[in-house]
Amino acid sequence: MSIITEAQIIAALSTVNDPDLNRDLVTLNMISDVRIESGNRVSFTVMLTTPACPLKEQIKQSCIAAVNAQVPGVSAIEVTMSSKVTSSCGHHGGHHHGEPHTCCSEKPLKNVKNIIAVASGKGGVGKSTFAVNLAVTLAKTGAKVGLIDADLYGPSIPTMFGLLDAKPVVAEKNLVPLEKFGVKLMSIGFLVDTDTAVVWRGPMASSAIKQFINEVEWKELDYLIFDMPPGTGDIQITLVQTLPLTGAVIVTTPQDVALADVSKAVSMFRKVDVPILGLVENMSYYELPDGTKDYIFGHHGGEIFARTHGLAFLGAIPIDRQVREGGDSGTPYILDHPGSPTSEAVNRAAMEVARRVSITNAENAAAK
Repeated sequence: MSIITEAQIIAALSTVNDPDLNRDLVTLNMISDVRIESGNRVSFTVMLTTPACPLKEQIKQSCIAAVNAQVPGVSAIEVTMSSKVTSSCGHHGGHHHGEPHTCCSEKPLKNVKNIIAVASGKGGVGKSTFAVNLAVTLAKTGAKVGLIDADLYGPSIPTMFGLLDAKPVVAEKNLVPLEKFGVKLMSIGFLVDTDTAVVWRGPMASSAIKQFINEVEWKELDYLIFDMPPGTGDIQITLVQTLPLTGAVIVTTPQDVALADVSKAVSMFRKVDVPILGLVENMSYYELPDGTKDYIFGHHGGEIFARTHGLAFLGAIPIDRQVREGGDSGTPYILDHPGSPTSEAVNRAAMEVARRVSITNAENAAAK
């Protein structure tokens, strides 16, 4: 029986590429714990860049195939799939060589690996609903997730999470986020009486948001989702410039008018060099009882827009009355209706967002 070495296993795995990052798993520091046990049983761990990796099974099978093809005499292969989310700061979890990148240790939110802005060109496109369901979906995969409701005029997170009377406590001068469904939450709605119509002036609004960034005890997070106010005014620009954003997700509906507003949002992020992770088309179609799709607001507008503007298309989410009801009832839709076509669509879009974050981080790291 030939003796199998760790080097042989590593050599075999160095022929397996991460399909998204276009580099091999060994170069990407994704392989650990290689063991060869009696009887030529081989085991190792693959560290993915997000627990929400849609290609998990594909990567696992490729690893098994590579070892079987290139290392003679292996009797069994055990692959453990794990994950450590990468950071937009260019360091990868535990694999950073030398000192942490200075930008990470000095910036606000230094323990937050990725900040994702969910934005829209105008109101009424279901942006907050998507932000909430995105946060809950990522948390369900095991990621550490926070959600900031930065929509100062119509904070919706207290309603959507059923926390209308909740107030965050203060510990050591910092606000402690509320937590529900595995997501840490902060909203202006927790701090001001929502019955009083608040008229925010630009500077006040920016200082409220800065407080959420600098004076909230977020601790360690893989993803902090920022539900932006709709539109592209001063507050949005201040936010985008204040935050060390990993990237933005833009939510739209299929109508042309919404797409014209989206163009403004795209230009705003591009002007300040924030990567756009992609576009989600909400209220895309209505699924009839027989399974056919009725494209009430036009067909594939978001997808065509994304293509012509060089953006990733993250998915189309159907109209579903229960999504709104979920928003009003205090339990996000995907938790009440797992397996429904709309939940599946939200789930695919969320995985796609996580995937784009990993790709963006890998590109940034490669550029440094």
